[in-house]
Amino acid sequence: MVEKRHLQAGLTDEQVLEMYRYMLLARRIDERMWLLNRSGKIPFVVSCQGQEAAQVGTAFAFDRAKDYSLPYYRDLGVVLAFGQTPKEIMLQGFAKAEDPNSGGRQMPGHFGQKKNRIVTGSSPVTTQVPHAVGIALAGKIEKKDFVTYVSFGEGSSNQGDFHEGANFAGVHKLPVIFVCENNKYAISVPIEKQLACENVSDRAIGYGMPGYTVDGNDPIEVYRVTKEAVDRARRGEGPTLIETVSYRLTPHSSDDDDRAYRGREEVAEAKAKDPVITFKQYLLDTGVLTEDMDKELNADMMQIIDDATEYAEKAPYAKPEDAMNYVYGN
Repeated sequence: MVEKRHLQAGLTDEQVLEMYRYMLLARRIDERMWLLNRSGKIPFVVSCQGQEAAQVGTAFAFDRAKDYSLPYYRDLGVVLAFGQTPKEIMLQGFAKAEDPNSGGRQMPGHFGQKKNRIVTGSSPVTTQVPHAVGIALAGKIEKKDFVTYVSFGEGSSNQGDFHEGANFAGVHKLPVIFVCENNKYAISVPIEKQLACENVSDRAIGYGMPGYTVDGNDPIEVYRVTKEAVDRARRGEGPTLIETVSYRLTPHSSDDDDRAYRGREEVAEAKAKDPVITFKQYLLDTGVLTEDMDKELNADMMQIIDDATEYAEKAPYAKPEDAMNYVYGN
């Protein structure tokens, strides 16, 4: 029997099983979205495949009953863990009126849901970073006990929004956790053409905060490092920059052909380290999961996703006259 590393990180058997469930749910929803896109039923997919461990491991370190999340467009695992349902994700994919993110007016990956404290993102990348810092500042001024999560890709870490937000958070010791999901490619630009330093986390020292680079394929290690950062932030000790290193297993989006910029051998090598598969193996090796449990979990999940797909496909579209709702003041 393999040693249960998750116990040392403060996670129970039940919690790591729940983590696996969210990782698997994100993967299965994502796979369904690609099928729907290729069959002409939904217009666009921006994928989380390969980053589920980083996303779910991070989300579990927060208090999802009170903390705020400002996810970037790949963060399906995060928004599921924070409370969005497969049905709500599908309503967004089909751009239906009931979509809680934008009422069917935004493309997929633009998450936002007030009741779960998921703050609406916009299409220009990295704009969520100064927003997250502003929310953390408001919480500190009002003496409220919450921490803010914000994520972005490694390409986004080169945007001015990241640097301004990180500098402000560092100066004011704000309770915000910056999570860079480094998947090696900013669309078609590889990491070595984006950074002069070795790691995104090397930039943390310039903003007076701790910086950590972790294996984004290991949800337990991601959780451990993030939990320490969240606890520090809650104690008033300021922000942290965490870089989770994984690999984007799909093209940048359903409109991208990644064969133009990366070899098939490279992708195949990354798929051999697929975090959904490796985490399942860890749970099997530790006796937390059995093959029968996994089959039952997959069957339940497919039923949930089938029901969500059917519901969203039949749901009504928004009325044309509603296009300007919430855009201008009445």
